[in-house]
Amino acid sequence: MTDAATPPAAHAGAFRIQLELVDGYEFRIRFDKESMGELRTDEPPPLGHDAGPNPSRLLAAAIGNCLAASLLFCARRAKVPIGRITAEADVTLVRNERKRLRIGAVSVVLRPEIDGDPALLSGCLGDFEDFCVVTQSVRDGFDVEVKVEPAG
Repeated sequence: MTDAATPPAAHAGAFRIQLELVDGYEFRIRFDKESMGELRTDEPPPLGHDAGPNPSRLLAAAIGNCLAASLLFCARRAKVPIGRITAEADVTLVRNERKRLRIGAVSVVLRPEIDGDPALLSGCLGDFEDFCVVTQSVRDGFDVEVKVEPAG
């Protein structure tokens, strides 16, 4: 979130994702590049049928993926040999004061397999999170503009 003392962020790019209702609460998501294929999302029962991840799970996946990629990028720049990296994102759901379900917290554990001394990674540990677009956007908050335009 910004305040009066914080200058607005510079526009650095944009993309569009398209969603289309398939059935019930299942949606088809089309990305802005053909090479990315489609993704199906769905809500868990009793609303949906769990035919795909729901938006909360996608957000947790995005946070975990972004953090893992940021750590990997930093390690590679520092010439730290990482064989593989895994991540787990644990999500805590809460109800707000109006009893609406919200994501209360996300806890991520990254497990890089380092070929050599794990201390080699210490130079990345203070900085890599700051380069994770998704995590820092969620932490800082951002505007979401919503319009409803009924179709003909």
